[in-house]
Amino acid sequence: MANKKNDSLDILYTISQILVARFGEHETLKEILHILSGSCGMVRGTIMLLSSGGNELVVEAVQNSPGTVNHDAKYKWGEGITGRVVQSGEAAIIPRVSKEPLFRDRIHGRRLAGGEDVSFICVPIKIGLDVVGTLSVDLPVESKENLLDSERLLSIVSGMIAHDVNSRRTARLERETLEVENLRLRGALGEQFKPENIIGNSKIMQEVFLRIHQVAQNDTTVLIRGESGTGKELVASALHYGSTRRNGPFVKVNCSALSEHLIESELFGHERGSFTGAINTRIGRFEEASGGTLFLDEIGDIPQWVQVRLLRVLQERCFERVGSNKPITTDVRIIVATNRDLEKAVESGLFRKDLYYRINVFPIFLPSLRERKEDLLLLANYFCRKYSKKTGKDIRRISTPAINMFMAYHWPGNVRELENCMEHAVVMCNDGVIHGYDLPPTLQTPDSEEITNSGLLKLRVRILETELITDALKHTGGNILATARELGCSSRVLRYKMDDLKIVFSEFRKSPDNCPFSKPLKVNTDSITR
Repeated sequence: MANKKNDSLDILYTISQILVARFGEHETLKEILHILSGSCGMVRGTIMLLSSGGNELVVEAVQNSPGTVNHDAKYKWGEGITGRVVQSGEAAIIPRVSKEPLFRDRIHGRRLAGGEDVSFICVPIKIGLDVVGTLSVDLPVESKENLLDSERLLSIVSGMIAHDVNSRRTARLERETLEVENLRLRGALGEQFKPENIIGNSKIMQEVFLRIHQVAQNDTTVLIRGESGTGKELVASALHYGSTRRNGPFVKVNCSALSEHLIESELFGHERGSFTGAINTRIGRFEEASGGTLFLDEIGDIPQWVQVRLLRVLQERCFERVGSNKPITTDVRIIVATNRDLEKAVESGLFRKDLYYRINVFPIFLPSLRERKEDLLLLANYFCRKYSKKTGKDIRRISTPAINMFMAYHWPGNVRELENCMEHAVVMCNDGVIHGYDLPPTLQTPDSEEITNSGLLKLRVRILETELITDALKHTGGNILATARELGCSSRVLRYKMDDLKIVFSEFRKSPDNCPFSKPLKVNTDSITR
């Protein structure tokens, strides 16, 4: 008796050490079953936990045994011996499973494997008064007293398992809560710091907004990088108007638009008579921007001999006008932008390394439009409203084929190209809906060219019918009678056309009216004979 008690204590000690080690939950439970098998002769050990819905038990860990093991087996609340243990919260001892009509044998397939009869013990895993799972094992057929001893041991083990499961679930819930709160706060921060002049809800733009907020209040030099047309000037504007210098001047200089002979005079000013044509003294952009912000766009295009003077201004905030030796001090914040690879320019000797380090204090990288396609329709709708108002047209939405063309295009000109595209489309639009054929030729993909240029009359008719019907269904929310009235035909004819074109009206029932975020248009061309 003493030996058996010592064996039980050894088992409990070993299990406690495993739980303290904090391996993964599945590995921990498997190891506990392995210990019970090796030390007590308890085979076919199984741990089942309630699913997230709480209405059925699923296998969490199982000891491999001869025969087939069904890892996908489930028990409903109150079903079989295992389900009744969960329902009652009381342990169950089955002296012989062959004589128990309620025994389901779903996991280990004992009857299929054959062999000797066994005893079965199933104990609940409880967290407080709540049952969260079961621990069950098979034993050789033994006396009632020995089965009760085993049941007591398993009940202690199940309590230890319950504590481990509870701590893991609590930690998991806290982690998930923190993740949700983190996402909420990031979204709130992104919305709070979102400049009014920049449109975008994508994750990558939220990061840009956060960077703008972090540096706007400081006088730190900012380097804005990104492809042409990504909105570098808008970011510079957001930085200025979000700073303490917002009431001062915001002076913009496009360095690539200035000739090599004029850029020095443009930036630093000149004295009268300092060169041919200098009939008056002129202040430069650094003086003009004093007390505010100077935005130097395309700084990568500045000649090297001007880079030397620019470096001195950045270091000392002091310069001289062309033709003068009198130093002028300026209180100005510098923001620069470029679409060039400055690192390569430094390596090739086209851009000074010391100037690069001086301007690269706080870089902000703007993504291309193809990297933030989730913002594409938001931008398109904004430009659509802007130019509709400008032209006096009542344009309600963008058609599905036009959206397809937007999403398929690679947008080398980024947001600037999209704006030009939408202005072109608004000018071309005549019926309140922007169609694919209203867009510029650069967006005409092979599919869209087939729509506008193909000589196959049947295909063109089917495409037009599909577009008209789907647009009307979106407008009416999938109402067949209202759609038929809008198209000027009977509901019978409409249903015939929809069946022929494979259009399912139920897909449009939940679509909000005038929603520009449409599903891609699919035209059924199977019945067209070419």
